Amino acid sequence: MGKPTGFLDYERKDNKAAAPLERIKNFNEFHVPMSDKDRKEQAARCMNCGVPFCQSGMMINGMASGCPLNNLVPEWNDLLYLGNMEKALQMLCHTNNFPEFTSRVCPALCEAACTCGLNDIPVTCKANENAIIEYGYANGLMEPKPPKVRTGKKVAVIGSGPAGLAAADQLNKRGHLVTVYERSDHIGGLLMYGIPNMKLEKWVIDRKQEIMEKEGVKFIVNADVGKNVKAADILKEYDSVILACGASNPRDIKANGRESEGIYFAVDFLTRSTKHVLTGKKEGWIDTKDKNVIVIGGGDTGNDCVGTAVRHGAKSVTQIEMMPKLPEERAEDNQWPEWPRVLKTDYGQEEAIAVYGKDPRIYQATVKEFIADKSGKLKKVKLIKLEPKKDEKTGRINMAEIAGSEFELPADYVFIAAGFLGTQDYIAKAFGVKLDARTNVETKAGSYKTSVEKIFTAGDMHRGQSLVVWGINEGRNAAREVDEYLMGYTNL
Repeated sequence: MGKPTGFLDYERKDNKAAAPLERIKNFNEFHVPMSDKDRKEQAARCMNCGVPFCQSGMMINGMASGCPLNNLVPEWNDLLYLGNMEKALQMLCHTNNFPEFTSRVCPALCEAACTCGLNDIPVTCKANENAIIEYGYANGLMEPKPPKVRTGKKVAVIGSGPAGLAAADQLNKRGHLVTVYERSDHIGGLLMYGIPNMKLEKWVIDRKQEIMEKEGVKFIVNADVGKNVKAADILKEYDSVILACGASNPRDIKANGRESEGIYFAVDFLTRSTKHVLTGKKEGWIDTKDKNVIVIGGGDTGNDCVGTAVRHGAKSVTQIEMMPKLPEERAEDNQWPEWPRVLKTDYGQEEAIAVYGKDPRIYQATVKEFIADKSGKLKKVKLIKLEPKKDEKTGRINMAEIAGSEFELPADYVFIAAGFLGTQDYIAKAFGVKLDARTNVETKAGSYKTSVEKIFTAGDMHRGQSLVVWGINEGRNAAREVDEYLMGYTNL
């Protein structure tokens, strides 16, 4: 363990964030790493519990508890405390292909399950992870390590999000020849264009891509398989194929006036904003400066839209959430080590509060109508309040409209961040794979093999919309199954 009395001797500290009014002046990451002394003290708080729930990766009541990658959190925290950074890096990379990504964008399932959190404040696992991986890069420990032996087997990975990249990385390390096809102009999937720059600066992705290329992974961008690249050609050339194209069908809001100009899916808004940040070009950019913005959806993507609109200089930003406001502390039916269903005020909401003087969120409401002017441009949104009601037949709690509770808000832009429904069917049709009732690619339970010979799947395309860390988990597991398919055994 770290220091036997570490959790008593040291209070939890996190990397300091720049003040909201300062950080909204740009799209840069805004947390400042703490000193090596302070970082070691934070690692000293980790006790290597008898049952370290931080690395369990269990599902409890439909929610993840602990790291799905089973990261060896107590081990590398102890090594960080002792100053053995090289060994800490080795232990971290043993289970996680991309700590540089997860240490920036993961919601820290490990911390939510930390035993210290039962009676005190959890260990700063996520920030410690970031300190280890960035030490590795800064000290020449992340140099490319191409495999010494090649198997001669060729694998195509369709999609370069977390799942596709993890699968490619694993299979390349095994010695297979891996080519990754990405339909966008940059690799990374939602890491590149779905997560804004202030959460994950894109040079971090470029840095890892360069290493993977030097290790032998080939990347082909602007390659939309099923459209400008034929699936038949892929099947002919490669010994196996992994479909890791994400859950790319955004959930829509079917309300009157939906066709009004100024309504976009959140991923389109975030993508165009990131492209503008990277290139400086305004072509296709959705500029919310001096505009009234409404974001529909209370999750991470909705918060990212809030933070992005604030940085643009929006006149107002309002976030609409269907569900009731969560409690500030765990409810009786939400005990540790379950994921804590408590109120979270994220960076975008903090910034909106600083700029506009109030929390941007309106709870228990939904859109009733989009209202446009005579030219078809959105000018306001009619909302209606909701209340939870129990369905007597199923016992489920549904959100029902409250008659006469309609109200209107001015709106120049609406961004729909209501989640994703599943894979886009054109890629499934191109390869002839079956989809399940949730429009994910169908496989047997615990398997990644599709209904078509030599084709496998991983990530959101397989399990539905999820977290980056689950995507990496899926990619690693799919790679293991592909390796066994190709070689008759696997050592992954």
